Amino acid sequence: MQITLLKSKLHHANVTHSELEYEGSCAIDGALLEAANISEYEQIQIYNLNNGERFTTYAIRAEDQSGIISVNGAAAHKANPGDRIIICTYAVLSQQEAAAFQPTLVYLDAGNRIKDSRNAIPVQVA
Repeated sequence: MQITLLKSKLHHANVTHSELEYEGSCAIDGALLEAANISEYEQIQIYNLNNGERFTTYAIRAEDQSGIISVNGAAAHKANPGDRIIICTYAVLSQQEAAAFQPTLVYLDAGNRIKDSRNAIPVQVA
């Protein structure tokens, strides 16, 4: 049996650009792609904390250390500059692979700079 698990996450990214006429995708600061283990052209899920939109696109590389998070093409209707988003990737793994797997979780500040990274989400308490 195979299961789908969270592979990586950029948490609380701030949208810096929203370009309707740019070829579709989401441009992400190259250093953030590397930190989060996201490949260029990899499918990503975006969850918009401002308006509740959830959508799928793919990652493209933006300039390293630029802080750019640009939602482009048709997806530009779903996110505006200043919106806070979560960008996730997923992996399909066998149960044996999943037993040893740890996701890459990168937490960003308001300027899209890394403030923390870890491999587990804390247990939610009441």
